[in-house]
Amino acid sequence: MDPNAAIAIFGEQVATDLIRVSTDPTDLDHMGWWAVTQSFEGEFLAFEFATVQDLATFDVGVRELPTISVNSWQPSMDKLQYENAVAQIRADIARGWVYQANLCYVLSAQINKPFDPIGLWQLLKVHNPAPYLSALYVPMAQSGLTQDIAITSASPELFLKRENGLIKSSPIKGTAKTKNELLEKDRAENVMIVDLIRNDLSQVATFGSVEVPDLLRLEVHPGLVHLVSDVQGSIPADTSWHSILQAMSPPGSVSGAPKSSALEVINRLENTKRGIYCGAFGFVDARNKTGTLAVGIRTFWESSFEGQRKLNFGTGAGITWGSVPEHEWQETQLKASNLLWVASLDQS
Repeated sequence: MDPNAAIAIFGEQVATDLIRVSTDPTDLDHMGWWAVTQSFEGEFLAFEFATVQDLATFDVGVRELPTISVNSWQPSMDKLQYENAVAQIRADIARGWVYQANLCYVLSAQINKPFDPIGLWQLLKVHNPAPYLSALYVPMAQSGLTQDIAITSASPELFLKRENGLIKSSPIKGTAKTKNELLEKDRAENVMIVDLIRNDLSQVATFGSVEVPDLLRLEVHPGLVHLVSDVQGSIPADTSWHSILQAMSPPGSVSGAPKSSALEVINRLENTKRGIYCGAFGFVDARNKTGTLAVGIRTFWESSFEGQRKLNFGTGAGITWGSVPEHEWQETQLKASNLLWVASLDQS
């Protein structure tokens, strides 16, 4: 395959032959197969592809690897700044403004050539398999946009799945190296966010249909464990994707509760926009009203400004009254460590 051609890989599907780009979420309710991105801040961008096939029958070819030294990454917040921000959130909790807020920062590394997200996807498939491993590359020469779209995600978290009249979300809250290191604070985090997701989902689901079929499930991922819950409900056939995204965005697990207060805290304490990190990343098949969108965590993306190219990666943690600032910083480092190691691997 031409390495300069637009391509999207989600799960076992690969899409090629870009048709058009849309900034209008109502287009997802028309015919077509769409690769969908929505930033944490709400910027929607989708790409319609003409050809969708089974990944097992598709050869992506030999691709360029990022090979970025682990020491090259620079955080938007250092350890002291992050720990001070955790302390401020605990003060906000003490005054009753918020119960939980997700505090994140972005790591960036200078790159001197365009980032090939398919090359990193190939590495992650081997060294960090994930439930929603995916990649999207759309060169600006084909899209008409002002920069390339280059995203690779090893997200373990389901934001939205729509299929057979059901809509489902599986928030992750609670992270540790091993099962035995999970704390009561982790369980409390998860339950709070499950309640938030139930409320969000009830805005579009059939009245009385929202349920929690699985609570505090343990999932094992490379280098860590998570607590995961499932929240689902029935959805009327005529429900638009636009209304679903409006009700559910940004994902509750990476904002906090109450969501409006948590967003104020995030805007006040974080010193850079998250972009696709913590947003939505996946596909929608408008032909049969199905789709799967992951939460854009464990995600790499390229940005450019005045000719300077950067590869970015975000990490964060949910802050509650029981949070210890140093422990929360360590959690953010744990979430990033294996992914940054994979990005450092060379082609030998």
